[in-house]
Amino acid sequence: MIEGFSVDLGGTKTAAARIANGRIEARLQSPTEAQADFEAQLDALSAFLAELGFRKGDRLGVAVAGRVDAAGRWGAVNAGTLPGIRGEPLLDRLRGRFGARVSAINDAAAAALAEARLGAGVGADHFAYLTVSTGVGGGIVLDGKLLQSRNGMAGHVGFISTFLGRDRCGSGRVGTVESVASGRTIAAMAGTPDARAAFASDTDRSHAAIDRSAAAVAGLCADLTAIFGLDRIAMGGSIGLAGGYLARVTARLSDEPPLFRVPVVSATLGHDSALLGALLSERAAS
Repeated sequence: MIEGFSVDLGGTKTAAARIANGRIEARLQSPTEAQADFEAQLDALSAFLAELGFRKGDRLGVAVAGRVDAAGRWGAVNAGTLPGIRGEPLLDRLRGRFGARVSAINDAAAAALAEARLGAGVGADHFAYLTVSTGVGGGIVLDGKLLQSRNGMAGHVGFISTFLGRDRCGSGRVGTVESVASGRTIAAMAGTPDARAAFASDTDRSHAAIDRSAAAVAGLCADLTAIFGLDRIAMGGSIGLAGGYLARVTARLSDEPPLFRVPVVSATLGHDSALLGALLSERAAS
């Protein structure tokens, strides 16, 4: 049974939870201070955990936006997200503050692990989780094992190219899925303050921006199916779970040849998948 504490530090929000018997029994959340440096981010985590009753030595899983390599160092891939994080010794510092029973993992990879074992991926041998939110990320689970790499890049599928892309994204690459499909791009194309406003706005610009995002994500689903032979994909994130978005993705995916039409479903663990997956990752590592 999953028990302990977990943190999900994303580009938009930071959440922390106390988990008992596989359920989140207490949860805190606030906007992420995206410009904060490494020490300030650690201080914010400490404050959340103290409020939840964490004691040094308790089990803790931490999921973060960006790349976490095999040595536990944390760095951004998209320079526009958490710009104050540049190859920080995350795991060593976490264990120094909170004890030895701590692990660190990319947030989308954590969500993929949770959905594969507890949610929408149960029963799928080859499974992917995609998050469409501030950015676009994901995780791949093959035969029950999360695909990971020494450099921490495995699963950063938002930086795959799309024929719809023309602009340079924060990764430095040109024409990525993230440069087309992210919440930031939707808002910019729709001319709205943020992506939520674009979904609430019944204008041609908003519809075009959202549909372009969905088309890029549908193409990504087909590409990942060609590479990994996926049985199922779960969609999460604030954009991925927004009303009508999944239907747009599946409609676009229906234009692909039959071999590439992988079933795409909503993530059943919702916005808590990374919190649960961070602790699953810690449990596997301890």
